[in-house]
Amino acid sequence: MKIIVLKESREDEKRVSITPGVVKQLKGKGWEVVVESGAGQASSFQDNNYADAGATVTGDRQFLFQSAEIFVKINPFNSDEIKMLKPGSITFSLMYHRTDPELVQALSGAGVSSFSMDAIPRISRAQSMDVLSSQSNLAGYKAVILGANEMTKIFPLMMTAAGTITPSKVLIYGVGVAGLQAIATAKRLGAVVEATDVRPETKEQAESLGAKFITVESQGAKAEGGYATEVSSEYMAKQKEAVNKSLFQADLVITTALVMGKKAPILITEEQVKQMRFGAVIVDMAVEQGGNCELSVAGQIVHRHGVKIVGITNLPSTLATNASELYAKNVLNLLNHLTDKGEFRWEMEEDITKGTLIVHQGKIL
Repeated sequence: MKIIVLKESREDEKRVSITPGVVKQLKGKGWEVVVESGAGQASSFQDNNYADAGATVTGDRQFLFQSAEIFVKINPFNSDEIKMLKPGSITFSLMYHRTDPELVQALSGAGVSSFSMDAIPRISRAQSMDVLSSQSNLAGYKAVILGANEMTKIFPLMMTAAGTITPSKVLIYGVGVAGLQAIATAKRLGAVVEATDVRPETKEQAESLGAKFITVESQGAKAEGGYATEVSSEYMAKQKEAVNKSLFQADLVITTALVMGKKAPILITEEQVKQMRFGAVIVDMAVEQGGNCELSVAGQIVHRHGVKIVGITNLPSTLATNASELYAKNVLNLLNHLTDKGEFRWEMEEDITKGTLIVHQGKIL
């Protein structure tokens, strides 16, 4: 079968869904790969790199959509792309289907089969396919680097002839994949790190990386599909009280909290921002889902009450080369799982297929 690698249409997207290295592996398994010209340019992969790896490169979009084959992207297919898909095509992309029913309906109307890369079940045998984890890992690292760039202080303890510089204090909300990487990165840079999460079982993970875990003596959330479930308003109030002391002393705060299929919870209110240290920085990693800070603005860095709030979106795209490499390997591993000798097995009750296949031959599953 033929795999079509489309150039991303999202304005701030620099990643590409398949890299030249993965093209070689696909070719070795008998797949034909066609890449839209310029698809990897922003990720530092040139057309000739794809051609050398064995792909066909073309700038003719009409040609790309002529046959009903497999189409791979990172971001959801837009309306123009969906109109060009022929019935029987198979698509792979992030879909966020829980919050975008219009996209699901459009793909259904096109008569295609669509796999959602953000719906990989969080089970051990699917770890190598887990796009959200691979991209969040990089995003957690970049959030710390962004914060360091916006701060007016350095992270580590530094003893100089002119005096001693005390280490910066970093507070991280959410000890998932992104939060754990943020903890590790901030610690490597020499900061004093504290972390909090509504899931008590994350305490050991945070402490294993050198962070002090802020504990709330109450029933917290449970993990569901790798995400925290919603918690009571009583618990949120207790967590807010427990964290405030650290929040008001922090030089850098990174928020990572998401709830699957819903708006991100507000963890830092305007009233709390007013009490933070003048010159502190907040990096809100949940800004695309509404934000964990009440004052965050998607795509902007804003100054409020003496605090700089960073709402940069699509952090993995800012590390486009590595993010593309990991995404492409996730796609490759999923394709290997779903197919046998280049043909889809369509094992509809198998966990990974059942979790990721959102539309099948036009039918919404």
